[in-house]
Amino acid sequence: MKEYKASTTIHAPPEKIWTILTDGASWPQWDPSCEKLEGRIAPGEKLKAFTKLSPGRAFPVKVSEFVPNQKMTWSGGMPLGLFKGVRTFTLTPKGDKVEFTLHEVFSGPMLALIGGSIPDMSDAFQKFVEGLKRRAEA
Repeated sequence: MKEYKASTTIHAPPEKIWTILTDGASWPQWDPSCEKLEGRIAPGEKLKAFTKLSPGRAFPVKVSEFVPNQKMTWSGGMPLGLFKGVRTFTLTPKGDKVEFTLHEVFSGPMLALIGGSIPDMSDAFQKFVEGLKRRAEA
């Protein structure tokens, strides 16, 4: 298993944060690692994420969990679970602020072969949560 995680406290209502998170077309404006995001962020929808970490390459994912203002999960990978990536966005209200966490776990029998080609996403995850925080608090 290989995983990446970043969290921040955002001084904004969960509804505002959720609106920003589910507006994929605007991601490149506040997420410095995002080239573009194609598709509609909604339950069961398929998306294509393009990142500056792997320029020109599309990462297809499916919105596999969608609980408005609380949690969203994107899943992708190879057939038969040979390789799987699961990214979770979690909003936890704490009074007048929200604890936001971005977490991704890579797993599967092919991870040993593929894992080395996965770029270190620690900095990208930190910049994602910082960008979301700036956008939601503006």
